[in-house]
Formats: sequence, C-alpha cells, structure tokens
Amino acid sequence: MIEKYIRAAKRDKKADLVLKNASYIDVFTGKIRKGDIAVVGEKIVGTGEYAGKEEIDCSGLTVLPGYIDGHVHIESSQLSPEEFASLIVPRGTTTIIADPHEITNVCGMAGCEYIAKASKNLPLDVKIQLPSCVPATPFETSGATLNGKDIKKNIKNKYIFGLGEFMGYPGVISANRDTVKKLEAAHAAGKIIDGHAPAVYGYDLNAYLCGGISTDHECVTGKEIEEKISKGMYVHIRHGSSTQNLGNAKFVTKENMRRFILCTDDRHAADLKENGHIDDALRKIVANGLDPISAVTLATLNCAECYGLKWRGAIAPFYLADLVAVDNLDNFNAKYVIKNGKLVAKDGKPLFDTSKRYLPDSVLDTVHLKEMKAEDFVLTLKGTRAKAMTVLPGGVVTGCEIVDVESRNGDVVLENTDLLKLAVVERHKLTGNIGKGLFKGYGFKGGAMGITISHDSHNVILLGDDNESMARAANHLKQIGGGMVIVDKASGEIYSLTLDIGGLMSSRNADDLQRDSRALIERAHAMGVNREYQAFMSLAFLSLAVIPKLKLTDAGLFDVEKFAFTDINA
Repeated sequence: MIEKYIRAAKRDKKADLVLKNASYIDVFTGKIRKGDIAVVGEKIVGTGEYAGKEEIDCSGLTVLPGYIDGHVHIESSQLSPEEFASLIVPRGTTTIIADPHEITNVCGMAGCEYIAKASKNLPLDVKIQLPSCVPATPFETSGATLNGKDIKKNIKNKYIFGLGEFMGYPGVISANRDTVKKLEAAHAAGKIIDGHAPAVYGYDLNAYLCGGISTDHECVTGKEIEEKISKGMYVHIRHGSSTQNLGNAKFVTKENMRRFILCTDDRHAADLKENGHIDDALRKIVANGLDPISAVTLATLNCAECYGLKWRGAIAPFYLADLVAVDNLDNFNAKYVIKNGKLVAKDGKPLFDTSKRYLPDSVLDTVHLKEMKAEDFVLTLKGTRAKAMTVLPGGVVTGCEIVDVESRNGDVVLENTDLLKLAVVERHKLTGNIGKGLFKGYGFKGGAMGITISHDSHNVILLGDDNESMARAANHLKQIGGGMVIVDKASGEIYSLTLDIGGLMSSRNADDLQRDSRALIERAHAMGVNREYQAFMSLAFLSLAVIPKLKLTDAGLFDVEKFAFTDINA
C-alpha cells in the first residue's frame, strides 16, 4: 500500500476518494486551510488539488478530523454497541476510549468480551480499557471481582487497549498491595492507565501519579486543573447526561490547551438522539467562548496523542482517513462522515446496518432476587433525627442533611415531608442484602420507582414512599430481567422499560428504546420528580461510593469522605 499512497500523493494515480473544495482545520498550526483532501484506502495521502475515482463536493463545508471520545461507558447509553454506533458515528465520532466497567461489574470478563465482539465490525474504533476496579470499592456487592492476578492475566488480551479509570484512589495513595499489582501489570504490558481522582491534591496527588496514571475526568476547580496539568496529567472536559463539567473549558488557555480532552463518560440514548455526542460538546464550549480551532483540537489531536493513537486526530498525509464535514464551526452539524476512507454517514444518518446484533447468553438473565415483600422496606430509626441524602441537579456529588423524622409502628413516616425511602437491593448473588436510607428533595410521590443501573456494582436502586410499591417494583425488575420501573400506588399500574443486556442495556433498536425511555421519564416527572434531575439516571449514581459525600450501597449508608460506613441515626 505504501507505493499506492506515494503515487497518489504525487498525483501519478487518481486517489480513491477526494473531498473537493474543502476548508479544513489544521490542528498542528491552528489554522483553517483550503484545498482538496485525497484518500487512498484508509489513509489521507495529501491536500492540494486532486482528482479521485469518487469525489464529494465540500464547498461551503469545513472538514475536521473524526472526533475521539476520550472516556465513555457504552453501557450508560442503554444501547447495544451496534445501536450506540448508529447514533454517534453520524455525529462525527469515529473513535472512542471505552471502559466497560459497568457490564464487567455485572458479568465479569464475559461482559468485557461482549462489548469487544459486538463492536468488532462497526465503522467505529472501540478501544477497550480493562476495568480496573471491579468492584469499585470493597463496600458493596458486585457480580464479579477482578483482583491483581485477574488484571495481570487479562491485560494481555489482544482486544484490551489499556487499564480503565482507577477509581480506587485511596488504594493507590496508600500503596495497597493488590492495587499495586494491577498498576504494575498494566505497565508491564505497555498499557495506558486512566485516572479518576476527585479533589486529590498535593502529596496525595504525587502519590497517585506515581502509579503511572495519565488522565482525570473528575476535576471541579481551576486550582485542581492547574495542579494536575502541571504534574503531567491530561484533563478530560466531560459532557455526560448526569455529569457535566463543560464549564471547565473556561480554564483552557493558549499555554495549556494541549492538555485538555473532550469526553462524554455517561450519556444516555435520549441525549444522544436529541442533542448529540462530542459534536454537542463542541457546540456548547464554542458558544461559551472557546475558539473553534482549539475546541476541535481538544476533540481530536489531543486525545490521539494522550492515548498514543499514532497517525490519528489530524488531516495530513499518512493520517487515518477519519473525517467529518460540518456545516460550520458554530453548529457542527455533520453532513458527511468518513471512517477508514469510506463514507459511513450522510446528513446525520448512518449508511451501515446495525440490525444484526451480537447477543450471547452470558450477558442475559442477570437479575437474581428473592421475592420481595413490603416488610423488607421498613426503616426503623432509634430517634427523631436522621441523616438524609441530597443531590444537586446536574451532578453526582451528594450531600448529607440532618432531618427531623417521625416514626409509627416501627417505620419512618414520610407523609407531609419531602423525604423518600431509598433502598439498594443486592441482585447478583442472592445475599439478601438491602441497604436503606432517606433521600430528600427529589419530589417523587405516590408509589415507587426503580432501576437496575447503579454505578458501579449495579444493584437494584429503589426510591419511594410506599413499602408495598417498592416491593412490587423490585419483583417486576426481576421478572423483566432488568431495566427501569415505576409503580403507581393509586392506580396499581406498573410501567417499565426492559434492559435485558446485563440489566443495563437494551437489545432493541435505538429509536424504540429512546421513545419508550422518554415516555417513562415523563411519567416520573408527572409523579413529581423535579425536572432539573435526570429522572432515572440521577438515581444511578446514588450508590457510587467513590464520589462524595453520602452514598448508599447494599451493605449500608456510606460516608465517602471518611471512607467508612455511617449510622443513619443522627
């Protein structure tokens, strides 16, 4: 092929494909240039004046390198990898750094292998990060465990690109023996390690980085970003559905802009369908003042260089022909998407078939519960004051508020309060574990709602003001093999959405899932959930015991700042 590239580059032979009359972003010099872009096979062979066997007129359009999502969990879209690709590739995303720790926490390495095999023949490069923290903490029950020995074995698999986000930062900082084994295994295999270190500073950050960790997507303040970049990290600017820090783009300067990356982390189907993917992040940060060329560099070259993706992320000879032609640098609407030199999407529609989906038995039938009863959700307190979890819209950091409570017949009274019961029911190993707590300010009333997505061990999360409804919700989730559910106490009706793949994802097409998901979300809002919250996905983070402050796992109420369980009684 090298000879073919050279001859076409010199114009001795026609290129296979030429994007004619293009304006394109040169991410190396920060300029917009004009000319044809010639492609042979999978490679760009030159820019200038070229003729091609196939030509696409890009007059009035701007051509960009294909976007790279620097950190994403496909499972959080609730879509299969095939359907996920059908939504993001037409938006201009051609490569993702995918960490399947959600389904791996449920199904073990079978879940990780499922994501890899289902992604194999897509016009999307899916770089699989081996989940590093399964479970994320030792304070919850997951469906699988990957210890240092397991990481050492599996990091060598050909389909594994790196080691996923290291959420167990206390284990790194304290040089926990098994944690060190995981880090050493990744380095021995020559694999990059992603980070997750919210509010880690100073000597603790020095220690964390001595694990050889390269990135972080949890930065909150300018001070935190400055220190992490100064110590060699790449900082992700995140545009997820429940977790967003696009405001961090205001800290991008001429001097530091090569150390920022765009990512989505967790973005569900409705957002992808209605608003977009990396293209939506670009629209928003440009609208907020970041210059378009810098924004595009964050979404392309920076990520490629961070992850060692050679010959990717730019428009230049011998670079991979992953390209997106957009209407302008304000809207970023993709008109054409080229992947590996082939036209794969046009006018926002995929030109590839996703109807044949890989679906092994190993990721099905994963919700294992005993028959739940109303008495399982009785919450007995010792006194009249208790700790209640709170959460602000648009984030996953939870608070702890001391509230006055009444009890009747050994159970907390919720009538005429803004309190709800929160329960996390273990669903992998039939342990019978049920963590119970109080949640303030969500707004839901008149029954129960539940979901089998709860980062990162994905037990069943239930919220409600009626014990019987909470039991019915849990039993229905078992019956459908996982998903989302609402029980309306007044009518007795049950409304649900099935997520049959690991209790996390649907085997149906994206349009059907998005439609039914939107209907269920609207029902939750109609039953009182504050519209500032993502009705179900906000619940999914309430057991994530690596994000402050108060969380609930199947083993009980957990104080993340003290990294220890805490009593609900205040």
